[in-house]
Amino acid sequence: MSSRQDPSAPRSFARRLVSRGRARIARADRFTLAAALLAVAVGVLTFGIAATVFARHSVNHDEGVYLMQAALLLSGQLEIHAGELADAVHPWFFIEDGGRLYPKYNPVPAAMYAVSMWLFGEPRVTLAVVAAGNAALVYLLGATVFDRRVGLAAAALFAASPMALVTSSVFLPYAPTTFLNLVFAVAYLRSVRDRSVAFAGLAGVAIGLAFFARPYTAVLFAAPFILHALVRVAVAVRDAGGPPLPLPGPVRRHGLTALFGTLFVGVTLAYNFRMTGSPLTFPYEAFAPMDGPGFGERRILGHTEEYTPELALRSNGYALWYLATRWVVAGPLGTLLALAGGGAAARRWLSGRPALGASAGSDGSDGTDRNDADARAMRRFERTAGLLLVGVVVAVVLGNLFFWGTNNLLATFSDPTDGLVAGFGPFYHFDLLVPLSVFGGVAVAAGGRGLSRLRARLSSRIPRRTARAAVVAVAALALLGGALGAAAAVEAPLDRHAAHADKYETAYEPVESATFDDDLVFVPTSYGEWLHHPFQPFRNDPGLDGEVVYALDRDPVEDFAVIDAYPDRDLHRYAYQGEWTPDPDRHVDPKLEPLDVRAGARVDATTTVGIPERVETAQIRVETVRGAADEGTGDEFARYVVNDPDGSLSVDWSVGPDGVRLAGAPNATVPIAPEGDEAIVTVTLVDPTGSTFTYRQEAAVRAAGGGEAGGSEAGGTADAGVEVVWPPERSVCRLVTECGTEGTYLPEDPDAHAEWVVFETRADGVDDR
Repeated sequence: MSSRQDPSAPRSFARRLVSRGRARIARADRFTLAAALLAVAVGVLTFGIAATVFARHSVNHDEGVYLMQAALLLSGQLEIHAGELADAVHPWFFIEDGGRLYPKYNPVPAAMYAVSMWLFGEPRVTLAVVAAGNAALVYLLGATVFDRRVGLAAAALFAASPMALVTSSVFLPYAPTTFLNLVFAVAYLRSVRDRSVAFAGLAGVAIGLAFFARPYTAVLFAAPFILHALVRVAVAVRDAGGPPLPLPGPVRRHGLTALFGTLFVGVTLAYNFRMTGSPLTFPYEAFAPMDGPGFGERRILGHTEEYTPELALRSNGYALWYLATRWVVAGPLGTLLALAGGGAAARRWLSGRPALGASAGSDGSDGTDRNDADARAMRRFERTAGLLLVGVVVAVVLGNLFFWGTNNLLATFSDPTDGLVAGFGPFYHFDLLVPLSVFGGVAVAAGGRGLSRLRARLSSRIPRRTARAAVVAVAALALLGGALGAAAAVEAPLDRHAAHADKYETAYEPVESATFDDDLVFVPTSYGEWLHHPFQPFRNDPGLDGEVVYALDRDPVEDFAVIDAYPDRDLHRYAYQGEWTPDPDRHVDPKLEPLDVRAGARVDATTTVGIPERVETAQIRVETVRGAADEGTGDEFARYVVNDPDGSLSVDWSVGPDGVRLAGAPNATVPIAPEGDEAIVTVTLVDPTGSTFTYRQEAAVRAAGGGEAGGSEAGGTADAGVEVVWPPERSVCRLVTECGTEGTYLPEDPDAHAEWVVFETRADGVDDR
């Protein structure tokens, strides 16, 4: 026999694959094909929303946590090793432990995002796949419990629900965890119905991964299934008269599910031990020990609440009401469909009529070829599976009473447009969309059968073509009404997010348009000392060694420590004029300002400001934040007054090892703390009415020799010299001498200030001794 390979073999193999694929498609029924097309459309839509409305992420800053965690996993790390810089590069919701930083969340959702980052360089692919997968799994669940008509309708209802559409488009864990829960539910029911060991094993892996992702969420979803499994195992053992060998089928299948699920519980505990040092301490507990389920005092960061059963009932009641009226498909209409479908299923179960799957076979046929035993088995299975879905509703509703997170979503109980619930819905109840959609699908399928019966009755009284046209018109009106209701329900949250997207586009423009290559950018601490809160796109590489490193702009000692750690990087400061708030209509005017370190035996500076007409005096003042208190000597400030300034005013001042000196007050020197201080120079203009306008600048200064940053102007530092970060932070304030970011000076924006406002600074290091 010749050893030469037939060159046509690969082509033949490919043709066989194509042929088999076509055969599978040909065998697939129209409902399955429609569900596949629906899932693809959902995935494409989700990707589109994620890439446009949420291009710069959402108001839920947990997105940055998961993306940072995904980047860590791709680099083979579970934590950031920041050392002494931990506080300067501390990401939102990361725990600091001896110089290492690790996230409070378990890594499964982040790992799912990391897969598409690795394969495509785009984590939004995972969002699309998860959304499409959830729609497909809801179809399979509905088809498994009832029939494929129900499954298709359920998938459409789930996909069109505002909470599913919006929450699936952002990097949060709720849709991915529901994906795993759905895999578990479908596999579990298939293992029961088909007595399949393979599906039983898949169910265990899926719920184990769900537990690793979000333990409490997984336990609530799985609780009715676990109870069902325990009952089946007990019955099988009882019927066998003890624990016989070989084991009964239910014992083997449910035992396998439990085995794989328990293995992942062990993985979760091992992860806890690796991160927190204790298998029973979850990272979220290490971050905030009083943030878990339970009543009494609950606390996370600076937010404390006395969480009582009364508050739990109230907050969860509002959350469920908002879910029922705003966040399911078409709002109240979708909820009514679910109630109607649940009622129809219950009547069928109680009456003992054939199950939907028996009366309208899984392929949509009339099912007349089924024998009585099959029909009875199908009735029992449908009833059991349906009751398990009802059990999911009960478990999720009751279980969330014990978790105060829902209460935190509601900024104001009576206002569904305020707080995180306004943008994402009550996402801790995300799993409720599954049974609501399935029972809604029962109602839709029943409505379709009702229209068929209506057409048959009309055909006996009026011409068949007229009867068909009348039924089509009724169906079209129903579909149009449902589509309009669904679109209206989705439009409101997407509009709110689109307003935030416009705000973010403006705020991030200077950074997004910059080209970085070995740079260091200081960012403001708008919501406290956290990166990614609120500026989620400003994320560091896991090794803190990327083309750009972001660090928090804090006090001078801490900022100089960061500069010392990156001595060869170009420095920048991101700042903005205005106040950063969650309000999408309150925009800020940003800037990205280049910085350097001026150094020498002395740094001489000149500040030139513009003066409007009618100004009587200009009060010049210099002070330091820490110097006088730390040194215990010298004046607390230096000042002098200029009468009748005209047009402009130049102020000369200098920083030396002995402190900050004003040229107009030669005998007054304000000491600086050697390790780092903040020198504040203000020029306050006063008009005849007493109104004031203040030019304020704040410069980080320190005695030279404590770090390695060299001055670009002075050509090096001296043992007895100083270093100054230049330019200072500048602001212009009306009526007050300090106004924070509201008065940030924007030199490149002529429309940001009055025409007469001029605020120029220059500084040079001097080496004379």
